[in-house]
Amino acid sequence: MRARGKPNPFTPVDLAVAAGRPLLLRQPFSPEAFDDVILGCVNVHADEVNPGRVAALRLGCGAEVPGWTVQRNCASGMQSIDTAYRYIAGGDADLILAGGTEALSHAPLLFNAKAVNWYGDLFGAKSLLRKLKVMARVHPSMFAPSIGILRGLTDPVVRINMGQTAELLAHRFSVSREAADAYAVQSHKRLATAHKKGWLNELEPLFGKDGRLYDFDDGVRPDNTVENLARLKPAFERPYGKVTAGNSSQITDGACWTICASEEAVKRYDLEPIARIVDAEWAACDPSVMGLGPVIASTPVLKRNRLGLKDIGAWEINEAFAAQVLSCLEAWKDKGFCRDVLGLDKPLGALDRRRLNVDGGAVSLGHPVGTSGNRIVLHLVHVLKRLGARRGIATECIGGGMGGAMLVEVL
Repeated sequence: MRARGKPNPFTPVDLAVAAGRPLLLRQPFSPEAFDDVILGCVNVHADEVNPGRVAALRLGCGAEVPGWTVQRNCASGMQSIDTAYRYIAGGDADLILAGGTEALSHAPLLFNAKAVNWYGDLFGAKSLLRKLKVMARVHPSMFAPSIGILRGLTDPVVRINMGQTAELLAHRFSVSREAADAYAVQSHKRLATAHKKGWLNELEPLFGKDGRLYDFDDGVRPDNTVENLARLKPAFERPYGKVTAGNSSQITDGACWTICASEEAVKRYDLEPIARIVDAEWAACDPSVMGLGPVIASTPVLKRNRLGLKDIGAWEINEAFAAQVLSCLEAWKDKGFCRDVLGLDKPLGALDRRRLNVDGGAVSLGHPVGTSGNRIVLHLVHVLKRLGARRGIATECIGGGMGGAMLVEVL
């Protein structure tokens, strides 16, 4: 659900509960059977501190099932799956509910530093005279809000925002504005086709408190054209930048859950697993080029499992920015980058774009930050089954200069 300048009807936990209830109702076990509930979330709502625990209780997991929240920026939802995977592999759990949720439309407006200091002086004033003197210092500029989501999208170390990191990659790998816009149009058309053909069965409708039904993604624009997108001004580097609102991920709300189970739990509850996690990797790079995260995280997974790009039946690379995704594809073909950064003897080669984000991605579907990593893993499994493919990799860039990648295999 797109953020439209004001809070949408659902908080992060509301979304998590709406996504979780139909999933749990389909299971042959009680929600109280979970050993743990792990939920990714970045912009935690002030009324829902530790949304993992709040969601677990609202989903009926019971007071004795712990619930907690993980935060790895754009990969928080994938981190929840990876943590569950490692707990289960280590013998510490058998059944874990792992998810991600985000309501970016609820990102706060913050008082600026002047206003905070003024309020501090006002509340600290002991006498009426002192309070009046402090009140006399009030100025309208104190109440110009600081937009929380914009501050969160600016790296505190390198002091540039996420869009500017995509601009750096577009320059480094010679990605044109036209190519970025064409990729964005493709993302919308692929998502529209997936909706039309019923390939998004994992999406669940939900009702607002006013009874309104939300049953369709409202960010997809199938009528987009390269010509229309070309009219948009650069969002971050005017006048010559290549990253615009039209070829960037949308600010949205959403939630997703997956159930991770051991072999013992599968047998105990007679479950039908849809896939297994084969491998996962977390890697890091300079925050100014954080968009290369999918390359630096996926390549070690490929090397460990003796696989090439062509051995992967489907890829989900989270579409933070069209230029960023295209830069990753170029990096795998770049001899110098593969040698100096990835430690390869030769370029890894070209990734077949027919296997990449076959149903669109965050440019058209949106990027609810804490959710996306979970969603792309789940959707990847559905894509693999539909295509009759065996292996897939879900991967993403992560604010702060990181990348996450997960290799899954359908059963």
